[in-house]
Amino acid sequence: MQVLVVGATGTLGRQVARRALDAGHQVRCVVRSPRKAAFLQEWGCELTRGDLLEPDSLDYALEGQEAVIDAATARATDPGSAYDIDWGGKQNLFAACSRAGVKRLVFVSLLDAARHREVPLMDIKACTEEWLQASDFDYTILRGVAFMQGLISQFAIPVLEGQTVWVSGSPTPIAYMNTQDMARFAVAALERPETVRRAFPVVGPRAWITGEITQLCERFTGKDARVFRVPPALLSMMRGLTSFFEASLNVAERLAFDAVTGGGVKLDAPMEESYAAFGLDPGETTGLESYLKEYYDTILKRLREMEADLDKDAKKKLPF
Repeated sequence: MQVLVVGATGTLGRQVARRALDAGHQVRCVVRSPRKAAFLQEWGCELTRGDLLEPDSLDYALEGQEAVIDAATARATDPGSAYDIDWGGKQNLFAACSRAGVKRLVFVSLLDAARHREVPLMDIKACTEEWLQASDFDYTILRGVAFMQGLISQFAIPVLEGQTVWVSGSPTPIAYMNTQDMARFAVAALERPETVRRAFPVVGPRAWITGEITQLCERFTGKDARVFRVPPALLSMMRGLTSFFEASLNVAERLAFDAVTGGGVKLDAPMEESYAAFGLDPGETTGLESYLKEYYDTILKRLREMEADLDKDAKKKLPF
């Protein structure tokens, strides 16, 4: 199948592209900067320059395609509001799909988006879901929560380096998922008719609170974590300050997401129906504990090797 991946340079998108290649699909990736996406070409993807805010570029990218997997979202560094890219840009993409006659569409959304319409990103996802459900597209909606990859910079590295771990809000159990596992669902949807015009939760094996994640990091590193819980008043002040300037409006909208991840309401869902519909084995899904252990095993091994190399260099410089 000819598959166009949108957002292929992102944390999830690159895993989707790789998984689609492994599944035997011909993959085209629409990217804003082909030079920065050279790694996708090395894997075997076809690259085409395009931008969700440039409709003509999308028409070219969609030529000859049979399906679209949309894993794109606005970056924190993008100027302006996320509504421009995540809503206006999606409308451009869907309109281009209609012009190109592409009906099969896999869209990555967020769990319980409709319950948090006060949060810009959740409102955008909820609006997009409603639009797809009213359309004639053969869509599949994947409702995720958060990815394990994000925990590396938030928890794993700070604990390893003795830095402060910053957390906010009330302890909220979150069922984190590995992006590789989310990619399995996205690509499997292309071959599963029973997933057409339906929405599914796609979350990790169990929900974890920040305290449990910190304890895992402490156990794997043998170090004590320094945790600082950010007061809600400080976050509110930061949102107000960043929303005052257009260039930082996207940052303000992302800070508002703390109302979801720090709201104390469990972010999890039953997955039995999802695994059955996509024909996937839950036993193959990565657990958070094994994910962090593998990360630390790899990093600590590299550190030991670096120290050994430094010792060898130091011995070579000795006069005896």
